[in-house]
Amino acid sequence: MASSAERTALIVVAVLLCAVGAAADGCNLTAGFAKVELHEGDFLVQSPYDVPVDQRYRYDAGTGVRTFWVYAADKAFNAVTPTNPRTEVRLAGHDYSSGVWQFEGDVYVPAGTSGTSVVQIHNENGGTPATTMMLHVYNGTMRWYSGREVEACVHGRWIRVNVVHDVDASTVAVYVDGASRVAAVAVAPSASHYFKFGVYMQHHDVSALMVARWRNVSVYTKPY
Repeated sequence: MASSAERTALIVVAVLLCAVGAAADGCNLTAGFAKVELHEGDFLVQSPYDVPVDQRYRYDAGTGVRTFWVYAADKAFNAVTPTNPRTEVRLAGHDYSSGVWQFEGDVYVPAGTSGTSVVQIHNENGGTPATTMMLHVYNGTMRWYSGREVEACVHGRWIRVNVVHDVDASTVAVYVDGASRVAAVAVAPSASHYFKFGVYMQHHDVSALMVARWRNVSVYTKPY
């Protein structure tokens, strides 16, 4: 049987692990947040305009898995935008301009997929810059845009991603499987924001086909 001192030490260690977000099963990143009610109609799909949506996107209601794919040679999501090919969900009806907002979901990126954004915080349409945050995957590594490493070896496994956006403080934090990966980095403000996820081709190390699967996508918020 453990002594009183040993039990105290174990409790202290557990508290410290939770404080740094090191254990996904020991820390509730959504504690204190209210869950936003999402309806299927809120999941607005943007995909190459010249092919049917079901040729680039599939939702399995039985498993809750949303599968996105796009080819490097695909067209954009409309005939006038100069942006790259994408198959993404734009969470509609939940734009925000204040408070703290959190995106949560499990993502699976299969081997071979590279040069794509898998989740982003988009700013108001026409805003500069266009995004507050993007997580890209290049050759199996998830990165903050094309820069700092967020998570290595993401190919072929499900990972839980939490993105926390403090609007008034103009900071974003990123967690992977409950562990802090980007700690409250300063970001440019915008009049409003919304979440997008899926596959959106970037500008280097691009594979011919980009695929991502998402499940358990939720949004949370809390006022100041």
